[in-house]
Amino acid sequence: MEYFDNAWLTFLFRWLHVLSGVMWIGLLWYFNFVQTPSMAKIADEHKPAVTKHIAPEALFWFRWAALATVITGLILAQMNGYLGGALALGLADGVAKNAAIGFGMWLGLFMAANVWFIIWPNQQKVLGMVEVAADEKAKAARTAALASRTNTMLSIPMLYAMVSAQNLY
Repeated sequence: MEYFDNAWLTFLFRWLHVLSGVMWIGLLWYFNFVQTPSMAKIADEHKPAVTKHIAPEALFWFRWAALATVITGLILAQMNGYLGGALALGLADGVAKNAAIGFGMWLGLFMAANVWFIIWPNQQKVLGMVEVAADEKAKAARTAALASRTNTMLSIPMLYAMVSAQNLY
């Protein structure tokens, strides 16, 4: 076996995909199940510790983990020869595994777009990284929260589809 043969590279990209995904979904769940509900319990004088230091750092890792998860997943699908079949949701080739993994891929792609194009731009306004009026800041907070909660709910069927494709088919 060569040191960097296809099996080893496939394993490497699967491991990077899972590692990135754990970071991404872990931070998503942290935001929705820990940080957001806890903010109401934090005294106003302590909130800047979260909004000026913790949240921006966590959002950095959150958005880049989302991108890394998508890129490593697409590379992995191409390396394993099912990228086209999965993106077609198994409709082009009738392969159930491609339908399952494809469903998870499309959810992941939608969720990553939410991260980069809805959550992150709105969180920049909420955290004061982009200056906006108070009413626009409140609207941005609501938009980011709804997109984040949507991603949280979508993460459950996405994870199910990804794991089922590897274990049921």
